[in-house]
Amino acid sequence: MTALGQHLLAEFTGCNPGSLANLERVTSAMLQAAEASGATIVTHSFHHFSPHGVSGAVIIAESHLAIHTWPEHGFAAVDYFSCGSVDTASALVVLRAAFGAAAMETLSLTRGPLGRLD
Repeated sequence: MTALGQHLLAEFTGCNPGSLANLERVTSAMLQAAEASGATIVTHSFHHFSPHGVSGAVIIAESHLAIHTWPEHGFAAVDYFSCGSVDTASALVVLRAAFGAAAMETLSLTRGPLGRLD
């Protein structure tokens, strides 16, 4: 089935709290993940919440890569939406290493299946 895009949801658990709380570390990891996947980076924006957590997104020509972290729980939620050809597996390898995640779970969704839109 042809679709408009793929949406990958990833949950990282058992992460290093310090990595998840550090705005610069999260920003750098997300940009490196986008680059590793072969995406074309357009812009990015990240914010550190007080007292915990970082949220942000990398806008790519193919769509977006977004994150929210809960350092106090060692948890990060990431979503990677792409309507182009990117290597999401490479992005996940970069993020898992950057956050020191003990485990990762993923769910992939087909978005805009063209057979249902016509």
